[in-house]
Amino acid sequence: MRSTGTILDRILARKREEVASAVVTAPLAQIRAMVADRSPARDFAAALATPGISVIAEIKRGSPSAGAFAPDLDVAERAKTYESAGAAAISVLTDRDFFQGAPADLRAACAAAAIPVLRKDFIIDPYQVYESRLMGADAILIIIAAMDNEAELLGLAGDLGLHCLVEVHDEHEIERATAAGAKIVGVNNRDLRTFEADIAVTERLGPHLPEGALLVSESGIKTPQQATRLAAVGMDAILVGESLVRAGDPAAALRGLREAGNG
Repeated sequence: MRSTGTILDRILARKREEVASAVVTAPLAQIRAMVADRSPARDFAAALATPGISVIAEIKRGSPSAGAFAPDLDVAERAKTYESAGAAAISVLTDRDFFQGAPADLRAACAAAAIPVLRKDFIIDPYQVYESRLMGADAILIIIAAMDNEAELLGLAGDLGLHCLVEVHDEHEIERATAAGAKIVGVNNRDLRTFEADIAVTERLGPHLPEGALLVSESGIKTPQQATRLAAVGMDAILVGESLVRAGDPAAALRGLREAGNG
């Protein structure tokens, strides 16, 4: 994988170490056998395909740009709150070193809510796809900038019944996502070099996104007005993290985004 010149390089180096360690502890053959006993995944794509803007509500404890902002977050309680407020799906950070997440957070969210759960991590190896299914994830994040094997991972995820949110940052990555057969494409509004997020990125890239795919805008979404703007450029869903976690009344904040995006 070529260098990106961003924090992504450090994150991916750590991920390669994590995968190498995990394979020693639980070999791939063992993980495959355990995955075979999992119940079918919930339909992430169908959850986003309903009319209007759907909200993927995120559970996260921190980030490289903001530091730790919710270290004591009760994941099960927050997952129930998001579901009751009308979230279409839940995203859970499982990266420990950079986002203070954990696989246990994903398991807790899956157990607490009936809506689909997305594993948000830096997935670069087939082992992690099996691992995600074993954790109980219904969908996984595939970051085009982080890999050169997106078609392989998308194919394997499909074989395991997982949907993929395929994340892009520019026109070239959109071309790669399209060539790999991505059915759910997310535009990340955050610049990995400056950490600044601007939903104008989604507005600019919107016309280049693949026709027929479910379209998601990610990062920097905080206000109902932004949800309205994103609905206007054809987004099917928005992924909202830090602003919901920090909200004094996350249910009201989520409902406000849904109402604005629908109308």
